[in-house]
Amino acid sequence: NYAFIVSEASGHGIQVFDLTQLRNIPSPPVTFSNTAHYSGFGSAHNIVINEDSGYAYGVGTNTCAGGLHMVDISSPESPTNAGCFSADGYTHDAQCVNYTGPDSDHQGKEICFNSNEDTLTIVDVSAKSTPVQLARQGYAGSGYAHQGWLTEDQQYFLMDDELDELSSGNNTRTYIWNVSDLDAPVLIGNYTAATAATDHNLYVRGQYVYQGNYQAGLRVLSLANISHGILSEVAYFDTFPANNNAGFNGVWSIYPYFDSDKVIINDQSRGLFVVSVGQFGDFRLHLPIVTNGQ
Repeated sequence: NYAFIVSEASGHGIQVFDLTQLRNIPSPPVTFSNTAHYSGFGSAHNIVINEDSGYAYGVGTNTCAGGLHMVDISSPESPTNAGCFSADGYTHDAQCVNYTGPDSDHQGKEICFNSNEDTLTIVDVSAKSTPVQLARQGYAGSGYAHQGWLTEDQQYFLMDDELDELSSGNNTRTYIWNVSDLDAPVLIGNYTAATAATDHNLYVRGQYVYQGNYQAGLRVLSLANISHGILSEVAYFDTFPANNNAGFNGVWSIYPYFDSDKVIINDQSRGLFVVSVGQFGDFRLHLPIVTNGQ
């Protein structure tokens, strides 16, 4: 029931907002104030939350050398500083999970998978005061290791690189890591799309990857052959039909985790789209919300 909001604006910290206040507003519009505020850091690129552990991780903050700034949010209205991981410098984004994957050495621990500009960096954050770096692995052709997501069995980590299309001239490329050994992740392949668009954020649900690929819109990939280092596109919804070039117009991110088949698409050029996935290849537009007057 809470939103945790960060910004790259200096001195912002974390705004905590109780979303239940949005129910039954008698006379909208209403301007609300923070429910709570955390000032342990000022600016941040993003905030990563592990709902299962009750911890949030500020990434790209002005503290911890830009690495993981750990915050206990088990009492959402009283967030407290829990620790810091700075050994590998700036973290652009991360996924932190209670680990249940195939590596028996680390089952039951809390593990963060960090996209650290030019590496995949894996950190055991179970002990917040003494986090342990398990692995730091670079890869050929890196432009900017931006973000990634685990498969549901926690055996593979899919990573998008935001700048390789522009710096190397390749089409959209998704990097496939086998992380069954957390101490030694292995890049087993990559998926190169038919378009040149820059990729930004991706998320996994079930046997599919949902990608927000800027000017190529929402792209959906099948995980059916991931053990062989292979992904395949099964559907797309292009919110930016002008072109599929590399660049930074179009889809910023997507959200595929509703109980229904609806997916939210956030297009910074054309607004918010709500689509139904249904049978792949048969998207249905529910609601385009224009946010910039176009």
